[in-house]
Order: sequence, then structure tokens, then C-alpha cells
Amino acid sequence: MAGREEWQWQEPGTAWRGVGVYHVTLTVPSREPLLGTLVIQEGDPSKAQIERTALGNAVVNELYVMCRHYPAIRILQFCLMPDHFHAVIHVTQVMETSIRSVIRGYWQGVKKHGRAYSLSVAAEFNSATTNEEGKNSGTTGERGKNSGTTGEGGYPFPVFTERPFIRPLSRRGQLHTMIRYVQMNPQRLATKRLKPGFFRVQKDIEIGDRKYDGVGNVTLLIAEHFEPVHVRSVMVKAAEQGDTEPLRNYMNGCVLAARKGVVMVSPFISPQEKQVMQVLLQEERPFVLLTDNGFRDYYKPADALFDACAAGRLLILSPWPYDEGKLHISRSECVALNAMAEEICKYLNGMTQGAVHVCQGET
Repeated sequence: MAGREEWQWQEPGTAWRGVGVYHVTLTVPSREPLLGTLVIQEGDPSKAQIERTALGNAVVNELYVMCRHYPAIRILQFCLMPDHFHAVIHVTQVMETSIRSVIRGYWQGVKKHGRAYSLSVAAEFNSATTNEEGKNSGTTGERGKNSGTTGEGGYPFPVFTERPFIRPLSRRGQLHTMIRYVQMNPQRLATKRLKPGFFRVQKDIEIGDRKYDGVGNVTLLIAEHFEPVHVRSVMVKAAEQGDTEPLRNYMNGCVLAARKGVVMVSPFISPQEKQVMQVLLQEERPFVLLTDNGFRDYYKPADALFDACAAGRLLILSPWPYDEGKLHISRSECVALNAMAEEICKYLNGMTQGAVHVCQGET
């Protein structure tokens, strides 16, 4: 975990105080929609908006208060969601205070608003209990229980108990990608709400003798034919020596097979395999993606994978549980995932559709 904080791109002596761009995320740990309500106009995800609550407005306003105290900070993009808040900020000059301290101060300000909200809910709870003499105590009590802000007797609990996550953005293209990610948050949440089946983590999907967790369209597993995408190192080495034909023919063959309706299966690890996956995404071909890490709570695929998942063209499978501390894929994992892709194709190509239904856990 410590490696995430060792960013060598900053000038010596100015770590976390120098010029840079940062992505900040603040979350309601209970994941309850205390900050706003998702509104999907005309059932169209592209028209989704978040109607802010008073607490949500306070979270946004506190960001502007932070900027007034620190003129070196500019807000590049922000998005308030029902249960969390994203902001992309730019530190334009070296500050005396580290960005961590600045965000900690922002967090302290937000926590005050959270406590005020908690107290207001507690007061409402106590008032309803007293005035109605317990008539509505069951309903109100459930609200307090479910909101995570009140306990027995209306005792208030803090709303923002987790410190905001701060991520420096340093690699080429990272800023553009992050701004788009923040902008698209409401639309993606709306898509998940409208098509929950494709984004729900499905446990113990049986394929042969192995079980996977998955996100996406499980019915892809009843297609007529499957082929793995695995670019061998001998092809890459030959291409580096000038003999590009074997590699080109193999990659073209994968795309041509997909155009004929074959579902391609792969972890898509190497650059050449990623190129094949990009063509599959661009041409809207279905495929199965194997990943080296499982699925955390509230998981959603990123960027083009999200759109493919929403359209039912993608199934993401993982043979391993989610590991929060995982940063890189190991060579042994690469080898294992490629072997699993071939194993999946061999098994499914030899099965009838009825038998594959059994593998999905259906009766």
C-alpha cells in the first residue's frame, strides 16, 4: 500500500506540496443516498442528473471554501453523487501546506455539516416519538436504523467517518480520462439502475471444474463457438525481427472469427491482445474478459468496457476474490489466465446449450 504514496514525479522537497493534479473522492461509508437523488429523465441515462440534498450542497460549497483559503488550487471538475463526491483539482504553484493537509481541512469542514445533519435527524426522531407517543416510532425508528445516523434514543452518529481518498494524476492521458470518468458518473449510475442484471456481481459461475465470479452478460456462455485470444511470444519476437506476417495474420484471424459470431475469450494482457480487444469494442463484438482481481462492492467496469457491459456484449470473469492491495499482475497469473481462457473455450465448445445452462446454476 505504501507504494501508492511514493510518486517520484514531484520535485524533490515538494512532495504533496508542489504543482500537480489530484483526484479526490469523499464517500458516505454507509453508502446511503444522503447527498442527492438520481433522476433519470425520460428513462434516458444520458439525461441523468443528481438532485442535491442540503447536505450535498454543503459538501460542494465546502470545496469552494477550501479554494478561497488556498488560491493556488483550481477546481477542474467535480461531480456529486447520491453517496459520494468526486473532484479533480489542480495545484498551480508550490504551497506551504501539503495537499493532504488541505484535503484533511476540507474533510473536517464536511464532517461538521455531517454532524449537523445527524443531529437534525435525531431531533426529528425524538420529536416524532414524543408527539405521536410511539404511534409512528416503528416507521421513524426504521428510518433512523437504516440511515446510519441515529441509534437508540436518537443518538447521532457521524456521517463522514472515512478520510477522503487522494490520488495524484501524473501519466499522459490520465487527466482527460479522469475528467471524463467524473463527468460520466451520473449516466453510468443511471445505466446500472436501468440494467441491474449486467452489473450485479454473480458468484460461483461454474464452467467445467472451475468456479468464477462474474459481471456482465452470462448468457454469452451459451454461444455456439468460442476461441481464445493468446498472442504467443514467438510471434512477437518474430515481428521484432521483421517477420510481421504470423502476428498480423493471427490478430486478423481473431477479428475475422469474431465477425463470424465467435465469442473471443482472453485476459487480453499483451499490447497485441489489447489491440484485438479494442477492435472488438469498436465493432461491438461480444467477448469474455478474464481478470486477475475479483470484484469489490459497487464494482463497475471502466470506459468502453462499461458501455459494452451495458449493451450485453461483455462478460468479465475472475477466478480469484477481490484483493484491495493488489497493484500488478504477476507472470504466473498471466500464464494461469491464458490457460483458463483455453480451458473455457475447450469446455464450452464441447457442451450442449442445456448443459451450459446447468453450469450457470440454472435448473
